[in-house]
Amino acid sequence: MQKAQLALKAHPSHKSLVQVSETVTVGGADLLIVAGPCTVESQAQMEAVASRMALAPVQALRGGVYKPRTSPYDFQGLGLEGLKILAAVRERSGLPVITEVMAISQIAEIATYADVLQVGSRNMQNFDLLKALGSVKRPILLKRGLSATLEEFVMAAEYILSAGNSNVILCERGIRSFDSYTRNVLDLGAVVALKQITHLPVIVDPSHATGKRELVADLARGAIACGADGLIVECHPQPEQSVSDARQALSLEAMVELAESLAPIAAAVGRSLPSTAGIAPRLSLV
Repeated sequence: MQKAQLALKAHPSHKSLVQVSETVTVGGADLLIVAGPCTVESQAQMEAVASRMALAPVQALRGGVYKPRTSPYDFQGLGLEGLKILAAVRERSGLPVITEVMAISQIAEIATYADVLQVGSRNMQNFDLLKALGSVKRPILLKRGLSATLEEFVMAAEYILSAGNSNVILCERGIRSFDSYTRNVLDLGAVVALKQITHLPVIVDPSHATGKRELVADLARGAIACGADGLIVECHPQPEQSVSDARQALSLEAMVELAESLAPIAAAVGRSLPSTAGIAPRLSLV
């Protein structure tokens, strides 16, 4: 880690607060709970998600519009149409939106419509992309690579920071192992370590880590208990019909139950869930 100049803590109490939107932050006392489908499929789908999440302790929406799929024949996302859907739902619900960027050519377009640009695990060491994101005036959610060490993860963040963008959020989403029962292995030890090593906010993605919806809630609660600054969780109005990652998506009701269950755990570790009182009155979704 010696070569990391910007990502490491300068002193034990050094913590950075990242502004997701005018009213939402991550890295402070308030947790950031992000929810939504793996893929934006339609306006109706996203309105259904937003209408439920805006009334829950959820502060942001996720939804992919450019999708890195293992097979070139699988659904690759709606692209610009999906971005416009996200922007429209944000305007009507008051919830900021997060979506993945896969290439330098997509940055300007996505930054026009989304509040946070996500770098997926497959692109964690796409250094040209990371350097280009350093000049973007949007927060970057950086996911840990499939087999990345913590040093590699921190140094990937360093690329973005050294190029001029100080608003980086780290995301532990599980690493690949020999066991096929879960999709990946959620490394909660890495969350604790990263909170000690860096000043950057650290959130957890239990959906990609487990690949099974029945495991998501318990690991999500464990992540908050060990000091994570938030969660990003997949949910869908009809999980079994999701065009991607259907097996790991929660129902909207289960997502709300999960978010609400975090309150006592957050309190036990000196954290809190923001009130939705300021969001609900803006809601005009069906």
